[in-house]
Amino acid sequence: MRIMIVSDAWLPQTNGVVSTLANTAAWLERFGHEVSMVTPREFSSIPCPTYSEIRLSLLPYRGVARRVESFAPQALHIATEGPLGLAARRYCVGHGARFTTSYHTQFPQYLRARFPVPLGLTYGLLRRFHGAATRCMVSTPSVRRDLEARGFVNIATWRRGVDTELFKPREKSFLNLPRPIAAYVGRVAVEKNIGAFLEMSWPGSKIVIGDGPARTGLQSQFRDAHFLGFRFGEDLAMHLAAADVMVFPSRTDTFGLVNLEAMACGVPVAAYPVTGPVDVIDDGVTGALDEDLARAAARALTLDPKGCRDRALRAGWDVCSREFERNLTSCTAATAAAAAPAPYVSQN
Repeated sequence: MRIMIVSDAWLPQTNGVVSTLANTAAWLERFGHEVSMVTPREFSSIPCPTYSEIRLSLLPYRGVARRVESFAPQALHIATEGPLGLAARRYCVGHGARFTTSYHTQFPQYLRARFPVPLGLTYGLLRRFHGAATRCMVSTPSVRRDLEARGFVNIATWRRGVDTELFKPREKSFLNLPRPIAAYVGRVAVEKNIGAFLEMSWPGSKIVIGDGPARTGLQSQFRDAHFLGFRFGEDLAMHLAAADVMVFPSRTDTFGLVNLEAMACGVPVAAYPVTGPVDVIDDGVTGALDEDLARAAARALTLDPKGCRDRALRAGWDVCSREFERNLTSCTAATAAAAAPAPYVSQN
């Protein structure tokens, strides 16, 4: 099957969306599919306001249309609601082509953290965006319930996976810091609520693995914490495995892929009992959920690392990619894009 995935989030960005799409695309190719990625790398772009690492493609419609018509996908998936996603949606709707979408981030909450935009307005726009798709894929049951309560339809499940060969238990001695070591891993941005982690009472050391627009301010405010910047591959896995507990302070994530990565390393996770963590963390087995983050972290320290590892071993990328593959079957019928691609005519 020829599968096209359109995403405004792509390398060199470092986040769960990029990791999910990259791993899924790789596994789809292992399954024998032909995969074409449409990303900001192919277009002129500008930095996203307040988050320069994210690139916003400029006037991408004609380029997206040419890519669709050239590749003639049998299934087209729109992963993000940015300029590329909007262009792909516009093309599909205008040409009667079926497509699927996925809901990766709590964009309304992210936007409101930066600007005074009403949640109802943003959710209304997202409901319209995803409503035209044959399937809108979500990662957890709680996200599904939240979206269905807001009027979203055609929801399907697409779980997240973890590389259990890379992320695995390792020597704790890799980090020579006072213990216990509590780690945060991810983007250093306002919507991640990292201040709650850095403010919590903790007897040992705190490390922040990652980078982003909020790092400078947080680093100057919390001088006792160790800000290690981005880490990748083996280096990231060794840092994460050397921690005693991972703290996930976000209240707005739909999943938090790093939670699975920590568990695969045998590191329990402390988080708030909110959408995302409640579906990933088995309270009292793989981590601890509590409105008091310090109390959750202290309780997580008492858990058996083996329970964390066992949970992660059930979430390989092969299983999750098969789930994605099944969700595309609604698009495999002949579409305007695949069966009779019409030449692009400028609408200018």
